[in-house]
Amino acid sequence: MGEVLAGNHATWELESDALVIRFERGIRTPRLFQTLRERRVPYEALASVTLTPGRRGTVVLHAVPRPGADPLMTAAAGQLKETCDPYRLALPGDREALAAHWREELAALVPPGPADPEERCEGGFLVAPPQGPLSFKAYDGKAVFDGSSEVSFRWSSTGATSEKWKSGDRFYPVRELSGVEWRTPDAPGGCLRLLLRGAEVTAERPDHDPASVVFGLGYGAVHESLPFAAAVLAAVRGKERAPVPAGARGAAHGNPGVVAERIRHLGELHRAGLVTDEEFAAKKTQLLAEL
Repeated sequence: MGEVLAGNHATWELESDALVIRFERGIRTPRLFQTLRERRVPYEALASVTLTPGRRGTVVLHAVPRPGADPLMTAAAGQLKETCDPYRLALPGDREALAAHWREELAALVPPGPADPEERCEGGFLVAPPQGPLSFKAYDGKAVFDGSSEVSFRWSSTGATSEKWKSGDRFYPVRELSGVEWRTPDAPGGCLRLLLRGAEVTAERPDHDPASVVFGLGYGAVHESLPFAAAVLAAVRGKERAPVPAGARGAAHGNPGVVAERIRHLGELHRAGLVTDEEFAAKKTQLLAEL
């Protein structure tokens, strides 16, 4: 054990119980790799190891993770470009013999898996979520995760739709979430959507859904939004799946400080002419009723 293999943008090291992947820091290294820095992958989190020809005369070692073993790859849901896949290591073609030796060494450490290689891991994730970032700027607001219990969306005065402004900043306890949907910012429709337990998505368009933040040019970059989604997903998976107690839903909004802030925000919308007198009165009454 302790063998180290250096490839493009990363090194692999075989330890007694895990494959340790350390990523380089440099202008040519994908920013996602720089954010991840290091990943410790228990051998039981791997399904197989492959060696295939790569681009421009390279060969690629691919430690294939088991479905559901890694929150990062679960959140990515197959949307990552091959060059940004942290489980792929490219080496010069003249090192193919060494790469083949590594494939055999690593494959021998992977324990026998289920008969169906697509069978998902049960229970918690086998790979720890990335350490950060736990906040990022989206086109229509800022997403913040406290690392364990709550996700908040604070809307932008310029990017958020009137529907989101009228709903006020949102606070979602992790215990009320069933999952996270991440759509890459590298394709149209990029967004991060929180999935609420026992609730259906009420707005197909993420710019109208208060449980979503929208990406855009320069907003919600992969190296920021994907580790965020993975961290939230890991927290959701780690929570007990007990029913939410009656009255617990919306408890964050029942906090006097939160309610006061939302009423202040509502007043700003009213003075700006974005809500009518009737809407202002009705919403204020609703907020006061949460206390």
